[in-house]
Amino acid sequence: MNKSVYIHIPFCKSICSYCDFCKVLYNEEWANLYLQKLQEEIKDKYMGEEIKTIYIGGGTPSSMSLKQIEYLLNLTNIFNKDYLEEFTFECNIEDINEDLLNLLYRYKVNRLSIGIESFNEDNLLFMKRHHKYTEVEEKINLIRNKGFNNINLDLIYAIPNESMNVLKNDLKLLLKLNPEHISTYSLMIEDNTFLGYKKIKSIPEDLDYEMYEYICKYLKKNNYNHYEISNFARTGYESKHNLVYWRNLEYYGFGCGASGYISGVRYDNTRSLSNYLKGDTKLSEAILSKEDIMTYEIILGFRLLKGINIKEFYQKYQVNIQDQFPILPLIKNKDLIYENGYVKINPNKLYIMNEILVKLV
Repeated sequence: MNKSVYIHIPFCKSICSYCDFCKVLYNEEWANLYLQKLQEEIKDKYMGEEIKTIYIGGGTPSSMSLKQIEYLLNLTNIFNKDYLEEFTFECNIEDINEDLLNLLYRYKVNRLSIGIESFNEDNLLFMKRHHKYTEVEEKINLIRNKGFNNINLDLIYAIPNESMNVLKNDLKLLLKLNPEHISTYSLMIEDNTFLGYKKIKSIPEDLDYEMYEYICKYLKKNNYNHYEISNFARTGYESKHNLVYWRNLEYYGFGCGASGYISGVRYDNTRSLSNYLKGDTKLSEAILSKEDIMTYEIILGFRLLKGINIKEFYQKYQVNIQDQFPILPLIKNKDLIYENGYVKINPNKLYIMNEILVKLV
C-alpha cells in the first residue's frame, strides 16, 4: 500500500517568537551529524513501500547549506518514488535564490511551502520575522520563472494589537502573489516559546472569530476552496500530503520531533537533538485498538469541510459510524449535517469544532 513520508529538519537561522516546533539555531557541524543519523533512521525503518507524497518541514530546511540540502534530497532516493505525486519543501523567503531553486527542481520537488505570516511591520517585529513585501514579490516571481507552479503561503492572524484593517491588507497583498494554496493560523501562545515566557495574552475570542469568518468569506470570494478548517486551495491544489493526515492514512515520520503512523502504531520521535544524534530516536509509541483508530478517524476527518464518507467508514471498519458515535443527536441539534453520503460539521459551527468533537468522542 502507498505511504507518505514526513522529514523534520530542526534547524533555523533565527527563532520566531511564537514557534513551539522542535527547533534549534543552525550549526553546520550539528547539521552534518543530523543528516547522517537521519539516513540511518530512514534505512532502519523504511520498509520499501511505494511513496505517494514527501514533505520536508521544520524548523527551516532551507536554513542549511546547499551541500547539506543536496545530501538531504539525495536521501529521498532511498524511497520508491515511481508513483510520487507531491514533493513539498518548506522555505524561508530570505533563503530562496536561483541555486536553491535549481537544486530543488533537479530533485523533482514540485511544491514549495513558505511561511509569510504577515506583511505588517509591527506584526513581523512581534513574531521576530524579517521580510518586506517587495522581497517576497521578487522571490515569488523567481520561483515562477524556475518552473514551480504549486506554492503554499502561510498567514498568521489574531496577533495582539492586530486590527481588522491590518488583516484585510495582509490578505489583499497575499492574493496579489496568487498562490495556489493558503494556510491560515490563529496565533497560539504556547508555554515553551518567547511569547509564553513573556506572558503575552491572546486577543479576545470574539475578535479572533470575526477574523476567521472574514478570512473564510474573503478567500472563498476569490476562488479559493475552503477544504480544511485552516486551509484553502485553488481547484486541484489541495495538499495531498496533509490530506493523508486528515484521512487517517498511514505515513512515516523521520527526524527529531517527527511523528508517524505505521502498521496501526502511532509514534513520536524524541525532541532532544542530543538524544537523536546519539541514535536514541524514539520517544513513545502506542499500539492502537480498532476503537482508537476509529476515534482518530473522527477527530481528523471532521477537520475536512467535506466531512467523513459514511460508506467508506463502514468499508474500513465494518462498523456503522452512527452505532459507534452519537452522530444522530448532533445532526438533530444541527452541530452536524448529513449531505450526499457524508457527515460533516455544520459550516456555521466550525469555530467551535473542538466542543463538538468532545461531544462525539
